[in-house]
Amino acid sequence: MKIANIGGRAHIVTATGGVDIEEASDGRFTSDNQQLISQLDELQSWYSSSELAEDPSLSTGSLEKSFDRLQSPVPNPSQVFAIGLNYKAHGEEVAMATPQEPMIFTKFQSSIAGPGATVTLPSDTVDWEVEMVVVIGHSGRNIGKMDAMKHVAGYCVGQDISERTLQLACKPPQFSVAKSYEAFAPMGPWLTTSDAVDISSIRLTCQVGGETLQDGNTRDMIFDVPTLISYLSNICELRTGDIIFTGTPDGVGMGRKPPRYIEDGWLLESTIEGLGTLSNPCRRR
Repeated sequence: MKIANIGGRAHIVTATGGVDIEEASDGRFTSDNQQLISQLDELQSWYSSSELAEDPSLSTGSLEKSFDRLQSPVPNPSQVFAIGLNYKAHGEEVAMATPQEPMIFTKFQSSIAGPGATVTLPSDTVDWEVEMVVVIGHSGRNIGKMDAMKHVAGYCVGQDISERTLQLACKPPQFSVAKSYEAFAPMGPWLTTSDAVDISSIRLTCQVGGETLQDGNTRDMIFDVPTLISYLSNICELRTGDIIFTGTPDGVGMGRKPPRYIEDGWLLESTIEGLGTLSNPCRRR
């Protein structure tokens, strides 16, 4: 199942458009995407036995025509975790050692944006980082690796946009603040539930104007999703609706010789196999 946020209301994505969940269920389920995460199991059961599942033409809205109205499917997580250097080749390209345990930082909640949001560039050293985002479905502490995937609601495509000058202005680097400008965490295009995709080996790409900037695969992650969930939950309580940016493959601008960064007028396209595509226009402030 895929759950989109269209104009601030939760929709089930079908082959022909979007089904407004609150309207279709006569108020049984909320229209609030963030709150809906706690109801996903019940929602899937209801939908699979409804006439909507048999007749997608009953969709109430067009996703194609309302792409500019698509907002983040997880708009207000209580915690945003991010993993640095989680692909070996990425660490090598930016001349940083492979971490022996997950490198954790956060992106502040106000940086979250939708799949078509405009990224305003505060400088000429803003970088791209396509990432798979994990959405927590069930809260927990001290979660073992064997049980970790039971706590996952689903996945989104994400971009960990980074302002490199600010990031490297201090020692140690300022990861969190440099990655939290407005719209520096676009997500979407919808939430794909965990039963709908096998994330063990899926392709991630970032492109601009038909040029491929990044081309990686989740099988190359140093710390897989169960490891990350177990590690984090042994420190912090993971709460329903929290998100984890799981790291980026190689191909970022900072690692190039000479470095290359996002330019005014770019349309940054971030795609993950089975999860969809973000298309974010970039403009100078």
